[in-house]
Amino acid sequence: MEPDLKRFPALAVAYEAGRRGGLAQVAVSAADEVAVEAFLQGRLPFPRIPEILARVLEATPQEPLTWESLFAVDAWAREEAKRWA
Repeated sequence: MEPDLKRFPALAVAYEAGRRGGLAQVAVSAADEVAVEAFLQGRLPFPRIPEILARVLEATPQEPLTWESLFAVDAWAREEAKRWA
């Protein structure tokens, strides 16, 4: 069976990050950790998690994938997610 991306919108964001490759996957993963933590602490309703992931994905910079850019985008995505969480 195909996954229901309307029912599981965070999965759709993850697939899009995979298609984009590079730093997109790093950004979505980092943002997810922040958003889920905010949800677990009661600061964010569960349905907003995919919205935050999509916002971070859309704003992710297009840079070559290096160790330096990986760490920089991870930190950037966490701060972006905190702004919206």
